[in-house]
Formats: sequence, C-alpha cells, structure tokens
Amino acid sequence: MQARSALFDLYGDHLRPRGGRAPVAALVKLLAPLGIAPPAVRTAVSRMVRQGWLEPLRLVSGPGYSITPKAARRLDEAAARIYRTGRVTWDGRFDLLVLEAPGSRRDRQRLAANLSFLGYGTLDEQTWVATRPAEDVDLLLAETGIRFERFTASHFSGTPGAMGVVRRAWNLAEIGRAYERFVADQRPLLAAVTVRSSDEEAYAARFRLVHAWRTFLFQDPQLPPALLPERWPGTAAASFFDRHAARLRPAADRYVEQCLDAGNRIVRQKGR
Repeated sequence: MQARSALFDLYGDHLRPRGGRAPVAALVKLLAPLGIAPPAVRTAVSRMVRQGWLEPLRLVSGPGYSITPKAARRLDEAAARIYRTGRVTWDGRFDLLVLEAPGSRRDRQRLAANLSFLGYGTLDEQTWVATRPAEDVDLLLAETGIRFERFTASHFSGTPGAMGVVRRAWNLAEIGRAYERFVADQRPLLAAVTVRSSDEEAYAARFRLVHAWRTFLFQDPQLPPALLPERWPGTAAASFFDRHAARLRPAADRYVEQCLDAGNRIVRQKGR
C-alpha cells in the first residue's frame, strides 16, 4: 500500500466527515497500523500539497493539512461510488470524447487513469466513452491542455448495440474475475477480526478492505444494470463489502477518534 494512496483513503473515508483536516502526528499514527513509516507519510503529504490535493494549516495541536476544494470534489465523488449512495441510471446515451493524445507516455498514462476513474472506457487511443457525463471531465481536460471534442451519442440499434459498445470499451469478464478475487482474498482476513479484536486491528482490516475496494473505481465504470451481464459478480462483491465495512465501522471510528484526540490531550496538558 503506497502512502499517497493510503492518504486519499484516510481523508476520504475518515477525515472528510470530520472536517477534512488533521495534524501531521495523527496522520502518522493513523497510517502506522498499515505498515507505512513516518518518512513515507511526510513525503506523500508534500507531494499531495504540490499537486493541489492538500494545503498546510496550523492547528491547536501543531502543523496539519486540510483537503483543498479540488480534493473535496474528488473524495465526495469517490465516496458516492464506493458506498453507492446514488442510483445508477441511464438515458440510452453515451458521453463521447475524441482527444488529441498527449505526447509523452507518462502523460498518456496519467490521463488514462484519470479518465478511467471518472468512468470512461477507451474505444481506441483517442476515443473515450462513458454511460454518463462526468462533471469534472471538462476541467480535467482543460488542466492538461489537450485539445478535444465532446459529443452526446446514442446507438442506432438501441440497447443491443449499446452493449456491443460497452464490451469494446471495457473487459467485463476481467472485471468480473477481479470482483471474485476480491471476495476470495478478503474473506479470510476479515474472518480473523472478531468482537475480541482490538479497535486498531478492526481499523486496519477495514482500511485494507476499503483500499482494495477503491481500486474498482479505476476498473469498473458502474454500468447501468441494462448493460451488465446476468449474474454480475460485482453485485455479490458489493454486498460482501457493505456487510463487513458496516460491521467494522464502529471500532474503526473509535480508533480514529483516539488518534485525533491524542494530540489535543498533549496540548491541554502542556497548557496546565
């Protein structure tokens, strides 16, 4: 687990509902159960500041970092998809992008990752398609400076034709197998966390569960049911995730509050 990716998970799943800010000491303590060392945390924080995801601020307990408006939008979008708080609908139309491909391989990879996160699949090197328009796609493309054209399109053959487009843009069989592996990998790890486990152990297990589930934001565009295969493995995987994420939430919340409160207790003791 990379420190930068873990910080996104930490801010999105735990700190965003608590104001989106935390002292550095708490960030270090909250990532320690995941095996992430303090220098890696500080390096990742600095990188996220340069990229416009975090901004430094002074808290009562010392130096800290808060999410930027850009990060808040991305984290809210991710949370809505992780916990599926919105209903997936489809009006029969695709959002179609025709891009001028970036020159460097690194820029192409970064653009592909960002478009995949926003729910777009690729028909060829320059053509991307989604079953719903992403609010941030114009901003993303404007920031990269890439010339593009954007269309709304519907398939002449209706849903059968649309399903053909979907199977060109995404490898649904591969995504389905990834969901099955997710459940198989997580089941023994989660079974080891019981009511006798510590809050820290429950927090770490839940963090890894959410971290693993979050990777599907870059793989699965969360297609409308009409365009999915029968007995879609993602449905069973989502139920598995929901059940265990809810089961471990109370203990994980207690551990987060303990870590956030530790710095404030130190400050109060010094002030006496």
